[in-house]
Amino acid sequence: MADTTFDLIVIGGGPGGYVAAIRASQLGLKTALVEAAHLGGICLNWGCIPTKALLRASEINHLLHNLGDFGFAADNVRFDFKKVIERSRGVASQLSSGVKHLMKKNKVTVFDGRAKLAGAGKVQVEGKELLTGKNIIIATGARARVLPGLEPDGKLVWTYREAMTPTAMPKSLLVVGSGAIGMEFASFYRNMGAEVTVVEVMDRILPVEDEEISAFVRKSVEKQGMKVITGGKVVKLTKHADSVTATIDISGKVQEVTVDRVISAVGIVGNSENLGLENTKVKLDRGHIVTDAYCFTGEPGIYAIGDVTGAPWLAHKASHEGIIAVEKIAGQHPHPMDKNNIPGCTYCRPQVASVGLTEAKAKAAGHTVKVGRFPFIGNGKAIAMGEAEGLIKTVFDAKTGQLLGAHMVGAEVTEMIQGYGIAKTLETTEAELMHTIFAHPTISEAMHESVLDAYGRAVHI
Repeated sequence: MADTTFDLIVIGGGPGGYVAAIRASQLGLKTALVEAAHLGGICLNWGCIPTKALLRASEINHLLHNLGDFGFAADNVRFDFKKVIERSRGVASQLSSGVKHLMKKNKVTVFDGRAKLAGAGKVQVEGKELLTGKNIIIATGARARVLPGLEPDGKLVWTYREAMTPTAMPKSLLVVGSGAIGMEFASFYRNMGAEVTVVEVMDRILPVEDEEISAFVRKSVEKQGMKVITGGKVVKLTKHADSVTATIDISGKVQEVTVDRVISAVGIVGNSENLGLENTKVKLDRGHIVTDAYCFTGEPGIYAIGDVTGAPWLAHKASHEGIIAVEKIAGQHPHPMDKNNIPGCTYCRPQVASVGLTEAKAKAAGHTVKVGRFPFIGNGKAIAMGEAEGLIKTVFDAKTGQLLGAHMVGAEVTEMIQGYGIAKTLETTEAELMHTIFAHPTISEAMHESVLDAYGRAVHI
């Protein structure tokens, strides 16, 4: 018989849950993890990782069709779409197996099945064991939001899952929603050769990003041939044998678009149902579990982390919350979660990355701001790489020099944003960033120049 008594039970094995379990083991807590599907959760199996493998393939396809810019030529460039998808799934499988190894290495007991709270300190694994634990972390993640009239059918109307594993390359697509998920799939399929239309109900794409960055991305993707409709609402989908006609209301004017497939990317909703929360003090807000800055739910011994607790829906946020919760449980003194220090990344082409407040939100919060900008066209490394399309924007408090936010678009910005992330965590000022020496030639020099520009000191523009 397996041992069923633990110091900590983690429900969900995604990037929040499995990281929490590892940290708990490091701190000497006897830990169990219950997972209903695949270790690694949506991120490793159906989200962050396999989509990056797909996007890498689309980047290669784009490069192969633009070799002339670098003095090369290739004839009959083509791809095997089945192998592109198979590679993506193989990457996901490899990493999921790696999480299984980490659980074994850290002596975390894994139970397969759905879990439900069964009273104070008790978790029932469906059809199997009743576990007992002094503390419980809920890390059940989220799923795609379904809007009336946009219900996915797995054939003509896709969620991210079907968009990630199609049996054939569609010639045309309509992507509903222009957040990170929508724009990444739009970018993948456009760069693989499909005709892509994006429709967004808000007045701009990537609506959570700084307005300048949103405008920059729109101009860029439209230059790539992508069609973008903002301020539009899909009011009807008419399905045919192998295509879909979408009826779109754009400020009272109706437009119809016929495509092979539709991808619904209109947000996500927390997996908070059927967890046995009814007789607890755990509160829900629009399907998401409400927590404090230490991930505590209000019910003694129960914490919640990751997508089930609401925005931002990011794997690294979930992992960090897992560590905060476990360290709190273990009697340590972790820093509370500061969502202003969570970087966000979108891996479309061009890439987008940001951390902290947008210029508009900084002003709305009462700050007098200094704003710096630096274009990639002024950066030697970007030009040499053939990646001169990009912009770095930094926002500072004019009185204190505090870095309030950083917003980037262009090649490799998803890697570079961590520099500003560290700066924000360390509460770095503009003076310290100015005195930091950036290696040459690197694209990251544009980060330095953006800081300098905020104070009228930019060198290369």
